[in-house]
Amino acid sequence: MNMQEKVIILDFGSQYTQLIARRTRESGVYSEIHPCTITTEELRALQPSALILSGGPASVSSPDSPGIDAQIFNWGLPILGICYGMQLMAHVLGGKITPSLDREYGRSELTVQHECPLWERVSGAEKITVWMSHGDHVLTPPPGFTVLAKTASIDVAAMADVSRKLYALQFHPEVAHTEYGDEILRNFLFHVAGLKSAWTMSSFVDSMLHALPAQIGDQSVVCGLSGGIDSTVVAVLLNKAIGKNLHCIFVDNGLLRAGEGEEVVGYLREHFDLNLHHINAQNKFLSRLAGVTDPEQKRKIIGHTFIEVFEEEAKKIPGVTYLAQGTLYPDVIESISFKGPSAVIKSHHNVGGLPEKMNLALVEPLRELFKDEVRKVAQELGLPDFIVWRHPFPGPGLAIRVVGEITEARLEILRQADKIVQHELMATNWYYKVWQGFAVLLPLKTVGVMGDERTYEHVIALRIVDSIDAMTADWSRLPAEILARISNRIINEVKGVNRVVYDISSKPPSTIEWE
Repeated sequence: MNMQEKVIILDFGSQYTQLIARRTRESGVYSEIHPCTITTEELRALQPSALILSGGPASVSSPDSPGIDAQIFNWGLPILGICYGMQLMAHVLGGKITPSLDREYGRSELTVQHECPLWERVSGAEKITVWMSHGDHVLTPPPGFTVLAKTASIDVAAMADVSRKLYALQFHPEVAHTEYGDEILRNFLFHVAGLKSAWTMSSFVDSMLHALPAQIGDQSVVCGLSGGIDSTVVAVLLNKAIGKNLHCIFVDNGLLRAGEGEEVVGYLREHFDLNLHHINAQNKFLSRLAGVTDPEQKRKIIGHTFIEVFEEEAKKIPGVTYLAQGTLYPDVIESISFKGPSAVIKSHHNVGGLPEKMNLALVEPLRELFKDEVRKVAQELGLPDFIVWRHPFPGPGLAIRVVGEITEARLEILRQADKIVQHELMATNWYYKVWQGFAVLLPLKTVGVMGDERTYEHVIALRIVDSIDAMTADWSRLPAEILARISNRIINEVKGVNRVVYDISSKPPSTIEWE
């Protein structure tokens, strides 16, 4: 999207870089993350309205630390440096950096030393709680800079050259732990940079409804519809933009939750009149998964089989030249990280590989959006809450929640248990409070007693987590009475289960899914 006003965030490796982008967009200003290795010419070509330099783990005094072209500070752009970004700004412009005696990590009390636009609407509090994470700090600001704030451990916790609109903070305003953090970022965006709050999902939808027909013309587009929020929004958006030139293919792989395919497909057909091809391929998927227990092998079998079925069906549609995918902005960020792609934790389960095999051009309407923005687009498009707020569901489906061998009997046990989990979360309104909640069937049996008789049955694990974007997650503190009711119902109603356990691990080090 070609936004007239955009904030470019240069990523120096901070774990909080995505938060900066999210907070900026939540303020109504469009932002993009780019690696700090971007060339000066490439950065200028982006026509930024303002720059934010992220934090990072490096020390500016290290010979291999990431740098920045000093001429950028002479462009007249408003620039905000955060943590490493502050140290880099000071280093490049002639200030002095020194290692801290001890790495400062966690909450700290900030004392404002000098009034400036950043502190507007930050109340009259003398001290502000902020979140620090640094090993070095600025000892002496560059020429022309004024010290804006200090803490008990560092004398330069914020600084600015107000005339040049160069501002820097040693703390992280983007994290929730920083008091008035949102206000400080908004002050930079609106009072320093003079930007307008124009980035809304309504404006996004309007722009896409103009851009997509211009991109696609009268060509046909094929879209893999999974029933999840991302592919559903892509399908409805494209349907509004190009109508019957969109062909959606829903492949039922036999690994869906109880009634899921019929519910979503039925609703979309009835309310949006989608051009929808419903393919029943359960037998093909399950036969190929028979006896397979390794999670990576499961994913690969499911991925390859999906491509085979999808390609076979797509070839029946005349004149298809585009493939629509639900790529989101975190996927894009991951591929452009200055450190390179992260280590493979698990192979991707989307339809990657189809464009090469099928010689199709990609259409990715959501590639600039975060997950929460996709949900807002869904609301703009009139999708109901049961789709908008549907919990994330993995591409391989229940295959990676049935730990071990996949059989129809084991899938049915998990479907029944998971249906109870979903029902109880809905009934208590916790479904909308947590990021994701589901059941997992473990590959073991335990001894129990039911009706005065010894049993040796399956174990169900409950995985219910809180998160914002699934990059990190923590286990949800559900009330004990809700967990007890879920456990009792599963043991009493699902034949073959005599034990329920609750997963209380966080991500990292654990992943949300078990496989």
